[in-house]
Amino acid sequence: MRPAAKNDDSYQAIFSALAHSARRRVLMTLNFEGGSMTAGQIADLFEHAWPTTTRHLRVLESAGLVRQVREGRTRVYTIDQRRLALARDWIAWFFKRPY
Repeated sequence: MRPAAKNDDSYQAIFSALAHSARRRVLMTLNFEGGSMTAGQIADLFEHAWPTTTRHLRVLESAGLVRQVREGRTRVYTIDQRRLALARDWIAWFFKRPY
């Protein structure tokens, strides 16, 4: 049985976000740094301009892969593992044996 069609838009957003190496790097770093980091800490990972980092974070947030919380003037990004689970479950579907 194919994964539910209602999630097709979610899959599109998730896999489009994961398609870029910089965004995958953000997620991996967030994971290894305990699941959350400030926008400034994330920006320090990259050699490109702040607006580029901001665009990557917006794509990840739009796909639901990260959440943003404001703490004063600081923005803290955290991984949303429920959305990552959609990608994991979709990929796992290919490893199930047909019956």
